Amino acid sequence: MALDGIVISNIVYEIKKLMLDGRIDKIYQPESDEIIIQIRVSKTNYRLLVSSNSNHPRSHVTNIQKKNPQSPPMFCMLLRKHLTGGKLIDVIQPDFERIIEFHIENNNELGDLTVKKLIIEIMGRHSNIILTDDKNLILDSIVRVTKDKSSIREVLPGRTYQRPPSQDKINPLKLMDADYGKHLKGNNGTKLQQAIYKSFTGISPLIASEICHRANIDASTYLEELKDDDIKRISEIMKDIFNSIRENSFNPQIIYDPNTEAPIEFSSIDLTQFTNYKKKNYDFVSELIEDYYKEKDNLSRIKQKSKDIQKIIQNNLERCYKKKDIQSRQLKDVSDCDYLRIFGDLITSNIYNISKGMTSYTTINFYEDNLSEVIIPLDPVLTPAQNAQKYFSKYNKAKRTKEALIEQLKLVNEEIAYLESLLSSIESSTDIEDIEDIKKELQEQGYVKNKKGKVHNEKIKSKPLHFKSDEGFDIYIGKNNRQNDELTFRLAGPMDLWLHTKDIPGSHVIIKTENKEVPEATLLMAANLAAYHSKAKNSSNVAVDYTLRKNVKKPKGAKPGMVIYENQKTIYVTPDEIKIKKSLSKKKLSK
Repeated sequence: MALDGIVISNIVYEIKKLMLDGRIDKIYQPESDEIIIQIRVSKTNYRLLVSSNSNHPRSHVTNIQKKNPQSPPMFCMLLRKHLTGGKLIDVIQPDFERIIEFHIENNNELGDLTVKKLIIEIMGRHSNIILTDDKNLILDSIVRVTKDKSSIREVLPGRTYQRPPSQDKINPLKLMDADYGKHLKGNNGTKLQQAIYKSFTGISPLIASEICHRANIDASTYLEELKDDDIKRISEIMKDIFNSIRENSFNPQIIYDPNTEAPIEFSSIDLTQFTNYKKKNYDFVSELIEDYYKEKDNLSRIKQKSKDIQKIIQNNLERCYKKKDIQSRQLKDVSDCDYLRIFGDLITSNIYNISKGMTSYTTINFYEDNLSEVIIPLDPVLTPAQNAQKYFSKYNKAKRTKEALIEQLKLVNEEIAYLESLLSSIESSTDIEDIEDIKKELQEQGYVKNKKGKVHNEKIKSKPLHFKSDEGFDIYIGKNNRQNDELTFRLAGPMDLWLHTKDIPGSHVIIKTENKEVPEATLLMAANLAAYHSKAKNSSNVAVDYTLRKNVKKPKGAKPGMVIYENQKTIYVTPDEIKIKKSLSKKKLSK
């Protein structure tokens, strides 16, 4: 869900409580749509995240550390120029909207004390971060909005900042009569839940549903069906909720799906409508948002970063598939070429019965058991010997072509397997560093050109997954080909167990045996991890091969992650995503 006015009100209260009157120490821009501001209050440093990411726009206190680009973007440099050393004197949420304004007091170029505003508009794909001066003129924004993008409001340097147009909604915090029910807007056919969130700012469909639940009224009830008592209950419930908001009394919580244990909703008030769901309460809303969005935001970033790489891989795969199709058809054409040699032999055997000028010759095919007759086409211009030689030449050419095509098909199949393994690696990626590793690998293999001829010789930066089984055995899972080679040929000892899905692209999995017998439960868990981190993660009865690491070899000239192995055994498993994620979240030692 998106951040609604109640959650943002909670965030504003928390930021003011922790950071008001703090000094801006450092400013970073780790992502194109994300700003990190370090604020010092007394002797404590806080990190403020301001993100206009179209999928997960938000602002809150953060503990996440991110790698910053070597050269800061222009917007980051502008913020440093105007805000570094400034004092955070106020944080406001205008009209209970999904907007936060940070008011920062600092000296301008002339030494005069001025107040600048850093504004985040949390509005899905229209989210933005805007810096204005003391006269409300836009200095710049993280996304510039021209007339071509929006005919309603330009967001450009030098323009006067205007808030996004309101939709004639009422700010529930300013409703003095507290008779919320009479302010519901809608026509006949408007449902109650829809009327609530379309009549008041800052109320999401989730909160509107909660209001209906607390009032014991079906959310799909039409406005014209409401009785006076219903309107009264709606008003009382909303009065209680917004009085709590005015008093900064919040109850941040995440709601989890009872079956998958995945987070599905969050709010800053108690969501009583989720009666049979697991709830986790938080003291700080920033911690809640960080937990909720941590995985979602990371996966979103990975998807965004890997988009171009996936396109490159897919384009090369399509090229390989077309090549394979052509070669397969050509191989089929030349596979049955023995008849050419037979024709040559039969002409040679009957050379004295054949004359120049004949267009065909009928004879017994003594290569067949039934000695059937065969008609051999002849070139009348050629002598019998020349006709025989022509068939032998065609046979030898077809034979050479067949051998070449078999070798070419072997190579193209290996390339397809390799490219498919890269796609599997992208699906297994859990960090941006994993994607960078795959990109470097594509550069090393010649699929992507190195900028300015740079050669990447640096060591692997991303780390494989590290899991400890209930029986105390270390299990490592490679997330890409570079990690797979590192695990198999550097980390693993000759007597460690090596696992991989049979004939399916996926991760190399290592069980560190420490020369002990591996329990069946550990082997089964490692096989599940191998199946889950493969192209067959959504399949059942996945075949997973396992053998001692000493039985795994890397052929000379093989691409990263490509190996051959022997003396393997096979175990069949069905990946259990819920069980695996639960186990990894509890016992994962490193990413």
